[in-house]
Amino acid sequence: MDANSYIHISNMDLLIALLFIAISGAISHWQKLELERDMAVGTIRAFAQLLAVGFVLQQLFDAARWYWVVLALAIMTTVAAHNGVRRQTGAKQGLFTVMMAAIATGASITLILVIGVVLRVGPWYMPQYVIPIAGMILGNCMNGAALVVNRLHSELTLRRNQVEAALALGAPAKQAASEAMRESLRAAMMPTINSMMTVGLVHLPGMMTGQMISGTSPLDAVRYQIVVMLMIAAATAVTAMTAAFGALGVFFTPFHQLSPRLELGEAWDAYTHDKSKH
Repeated sequence: MDANSYIHISNMDLLIALLFIAISGAISHWQKLELERDMAVGTIRAFAQLLAVGFVLQQLFDAARWYWVVLALAIMTTVAAHNGVRRQTGAKQGLFTVMMAAIATGASITLILVIGVVLRVGPWYMPQYVIPIAGMILGNCMNGAALVVNRLHSELTLRRNQVEAALALGAPAKQAASEAMRESLRAAMMPTINSMMTVGLVHLPGMMTGQMISGTSPLDAVRYQIVVMLMIAAATAVTAMTAAFGALGVFFTPFHQLSPRLELGEAWDAYTHDKSKH
């Protein structure tokens, strides 16, 4: 087989691949896990969502217009922020703006550096480069923002007495929450660091594997993967830091007091929602 060719997957091949989900379903039925329906729904959704995305991306790649690329990035960022808020276990009011700003900041800085400095893509809006790279960056930014805000909520709740004592002594919110911030940032960045520790030894990343399957030299694929790992580390760090500082404005009042939403959680969201109707 030509080193620059790849094996085409036909529609029939996709149907044959359903054998994998059939094996999973058989195990679920055998062990009475009652996951067969979820597996079937998940498979149908995966097919529909991925085929729809594939069609949209094909149109986007063919058009190759900067405004369509910018629109796609804006939609992806908004969806990432929305999903980041959904992952929170406490109060969610006011967090969408924080998530949106943090993810947009981390993703924008990283994407500009990768596209303009490292890869030097020309023109800058080439969708076959910008969209996949942005997708990887945004996905990790979303995880970093969700982790840091969720952990910060938990840390402030656990350290409530310590934080309130610091506030009572005149410490500003940032200083009173400094230890909680550090723990939250560590929690948000550790998954990326752990992944960097084991990449190539425990698992081969999807991008590198896909490139090699499509005929790319393993060394070229490795170079791309190194860039990907480093850009993800930077994007996660910037996003997590931005989200943590932004969340302080949600969990503390302008008068440097702990916000009621920190203690009441989702009940605070329900209360403010009902209040806004009257």
